[in-house]
Amino acid sequence: MSTPLVLLPSDEVPRDHLPANNSNPLRLGPGLRILSQPSSKSADSKHVLTATQAGLLTTDAKKNTVSLLSFPNRRYIPTVNDFVIAQIHHSSADFFHCMVTPHTAHALLGQLSFEGASKKTRPMLKQGELVYARVLSVGVGAGAEVELTCVSPSTGKAEGGMGPLAGGMVFDISTGMAGRLIRANSSSAETDEIEGLVVLSELGKKLESSGGFELAVGRNGKVWVNCSDSEENAIRATVAIGRCLQETDQKNLHPHDQKKLVTKILREMKLA
Repeated sequence: MSTPLVLLPSDEVPRDHLPANNSNPLRLGPGLRILSQPSSKSADSKHVLTATQAGLLTTDAKKNTVSLLSFPNRRYIPTVNDFVIAQIHHSSADFFHCMVTPHTAHALLGQLSFEGASKKTRPMLKQGELVYARVLSVGVGAGAEVELTCVSPSTGKAEGGMGPLAGGMVFDISTGMAGRLIRANSSSAETDEIEGLVVLSELGKKLESSGGFELAVGRNGKVWVNCSDSEENAIRATVAIGRCLQETDQKNLHPHDQKKLVTKILREMKLA
């Protein structure tokens, strides 16, 4: 196993840190871009990859994937296939103009980019409403428009819970924490990447009797929480979950401290 490697923007990924699996095509995760591909004429030719942000290089030899685990921060750089939580700012004839981050240009979401949408059945979203979407394209060069979609390009289905987010509350977290939460909910994640994050499972156990909760995590540092309990309890539970996630993120709590935090906050909110 390769030793941990921290990369800075524009650093090249050393060849000895790339997976050696030749049976599957190399797949890139967030934080990396490919500068050149191996030539079919040369057996010694290798991929040339560089980092687009600072982070810890992680690989999965079985799936032949390589990605960059970002450090906790607030800045988000849109990357194709990222899930994001976007807020509708306004609409035009063909698009919803969405806020993905507070200080960047609006992203475009086609008004027909929803499962089963037509001119008659498309969602009538208003300013301030939320959508869970996937980054479809980011364009090239300064000022390039980011385009979002709420359906899978290959199936046309709203996979992964994409679409309008009704009810619930949104909480701000670091982009690093967002990445950890997404990997924790992914069955393909490496065990060592998600080790140490038990806050969600602990909340799930303690809130199971009251109906549990829904969660949508955006790589842009947003997490949407919705509880199915009675209205009063649902609000308290939603706030409690948000507080647990934010404090775990801000204080970088260890698993034991995460469990203590969940117990403490649920008692304060009169949920335990």
